[in-house]
Amino acid sequence: MEKKLTILDIARLCGVGKSTVSRVLNQDPKVKPQTRERVEQVIAQHGFVPSKSARAMRNQSQQVVGIIVSRLDSSSENQAVRGMLETLYARGYDAVLMESKFSPDKVNEHLAVLARRGVDGVILFAFNDLDYAAMTPLRERLVLVAREYPGFSSVCFDDGGAVRTMLTQLEGRGIQEIAYLGVDASDLTTGQRRLDAYLAYCREQGRLPRSALGDLSLQSGYRLAAELLTPTTQALVCASDTLAMGAAKYLQEQGRGEVLVTGLGNNPLLSFLFPNALSLDLGYKGAGEQAARQLLGQIEQGRSPQATIAPCQLL
Repeated sequence: MEKKLTILDIARLCGVGKSTVSRVLNQDPKVKPQTRERVEQVIAQHGFVPSKSARAMRNQSQQVVGIIVSRLDSSSENQAVRGMLETLYARGYDAVLMESKFSPDKVNEHLAVLARRGVDGVILFAFNDLDYAAMTPLRERLVLVAREYPGFSSVCFDDGGAVRTMLTQLEGRGIQEIAYLGVDASDLTTGQRRLDAYLAYCREQGRLPRSALGDLSLQSGYRLAAELLTPTTQALVCASDTLAMGAAKYLQEQGRGEVLVTGLGNNPLLSFLFPNALSLDLGYKGAGEQAARQLLGQIEQGRSPQATIAPCQLL
């Protein structure tokens, strides 16, 4: 197979320096006409095509986007990242993946590294206590996922609407005794907004709410189910599929198969391990695709930041 020529090879064939070839490719007007002609002739003769990185340098673009997830082991974030990567790859961009572990300091460190690398833009899975003032210089090249903030582009999930959709589904089945397993309200989206939707539903229906809050682990779902389950409980509505799996395991051990468990997130493990459980797709993959499209629109077309809500769908 014929070896692919590099800029250095072209420079040697022309008898000039590598920087001169780069200046010709960059259309530098200061290059002497005779030198330009010689370099262009050699380029045409050998069918030389600059590498992606060289083209990016000419366009002042690295064709790279940074993606900062909060948890690498999050099924929901992985679904969103899959959508982002498919969209970015289709447009000729590569991605650098980083994990924040819900640390604002770690986010700042990652953003500094990405800035030094000269990435074209960043998609950030947002959470509590982020320093948005420090991120303001990046606003035109940044998209937040899961949280909105004034002046920033964002793609969020319909947290409250998802819980209401699930509760309405249960109501249609004649289920009334519904307990809620949630996440600490310090988490605005998965915690506060989903809990608020459950409490509002109970007020509207004139029912006494039964809820308990924990974290996003399987063990938390197991413990909360043990805390909330009563002889009359008909359903456990969970703020995530992970909580639902923990709750379903507890019900299985207690022989309470008549109690319906519901989750949010479309994690395939829930339906595989517990086929009778219900889940709702919050639109993670579609949200990832949308976040990538918004970022590319800002990068390539100078579009203004926009706030988008991803639609949810009962499975």
